[in-house]
Amino acid sequence: MKPPLQPIESRSIQEMVTAELRRSIVSGDLAPGEIFSLRKIAAMLDVSFIPVREALRSLESEGLVITRPGRSAFVAPLHLEDLQGIYRLRRSLEPEIAARSSLLITDDSLDRLQAQADDFGHERHTIQTVYDSHHAFHAALLAPAATAWDMRVLNTLWRAAERYIRIGFSKLDPDPADKTRRRHAHQSLIDTFRLRDPSAVADAVLAHLKRNEATALRALSDDPRVATDDGSAC
Repeated sequence: MKPPLQPIESRSIQEMVTAELRRSIVSGDLAPGEIFSLRKIAAMLDVSFIPVREALRSLESEGLVITRPGRSAFVAPLHLEDLQGIYRLRRSLEPEIAARSSLLITDDSLDRLQAQADDFGHERHTIQTVYDSHHAFHAALLAPAATAWDMRVLNTLWRAAERYIRIGFSKLDPDPADKTRRRHAHQSLIDTFRLRDPSAVADAVLAHLKRNEATALRALSDDPRVATDDGSAC
């Protein structure tokens, strides 16, 4: 007999609320440090207070919001030292996994990723529209050699970096040269993987990470919403 209550519907509402709040935060629509009441968010999303409260708990565990006593919360601030820490961890993991993956990934997979890399530079794309496919691109490059734990850790790091990347690189989107740079950078990775040389692949991935970190840091260095490692705004 079908149960009279179906909690899956309530959970689905919570998931949708969580997804929309996450989207607003990582895109910068809800700015770092912005304060909001849970009741106001519930009214804007036309949902009850409860799924908003549960969504904020989930987002707090991801480091995206900080809840306060009562019924208010604020978007977690951005710190350049956090971005540097994220990339320090990525540099210790991704080149080594990529080196092993270069001997395992198939030519068909590289062909598909080549087409995806070509599309990254299309004029219709911004960092907001390309981010998810960019994430999937790097995951696919590493997947043949990555364990489930590798991917859990990397997904955590990629999610932690997402706000910085989306906000920082969105400042570069109006410049057509950056779209060309994005395409060439990823095409170059595929070309290096095709060599099946683990050392060359590790060096290429390391260089890619260093360039992206430097680009993001430059883009965010004069953003008043981003704090430096001494706690002051840039």
